[in-house]
Amino acid sequence: MTGVTQSFLPIDQIREGILILKNKGLRSVLMVSSINFALKSSDEQQAILMQFQNFLNSLDFSCQVIVNSRKINLTGYLEKLEQIEKTQQNELLKYQTKSYREFITNLIKDQTIMTKNFFIVIPYSLQESTKLERESQLLPQKPKIVPMTEENFQRAKTQLWQRVEFVVMGLRRSGLKAVPLGTPDLIELFWAWHHPVQAEYGYYPELPPELTNL
Repeated sequence: MTGVTQSFLPIDQIREGILILKNKGLRSVLMVSSINFALKSSDEQQAILMQFQNFLNSLDFSCQVIVNSRKINLTGYLEKLEQIEKTQQNELLKYQTKSYREFITNLIKDQTIMTKNFFIVIPYSLQESTKLERESQLLPQKPKIVPMTEENFQRAKTQLWQRVEFVVMGLRRSGLKAVPLGTPDLIELFWAWHHPVQAEYGYYPELPPELTNL
């Protein structure tokens, strides 16, 4: 992203798999699996809805649900199929590969193939950490601006990860899997959102080595 684009984003930095906003708020992003709800029996659907409702009612903090739709470009896939077709020695397999390639070509000719990704954003703020500390002291202290020191960040990160674990377990009871995104995942996610054409063709910027293990 360019400097001009970054100036409009509320994100100050991405650190240890956590978004740090310009207002010093912290965010963790979970990628959530999907289930084919329509194929479930009525009893299974009801059970899933009840479990998800119980999960929502158990939350004592807000969450943001994001559904991202993205076009799938199958050009590379079709080229690979064509290459396999040309090098295939078995005539039957060669014919089947050609038929399959033509089927996919005709399928995407008049319609766009989309994929959907689901995310949950979990918030936490430095002010919440100091609020808990004030309440533990039972003293009527006024809230103050909390600096982003290493100690405050680590304290807030611990509280945020507790929320993440709570959400992951709650979603698991509903038959959903949730995985927190790491620093490289978050960088690629936001890059793709702001460069949809390049992401559609599978192009992503190469990340420096120090970020790939975070």
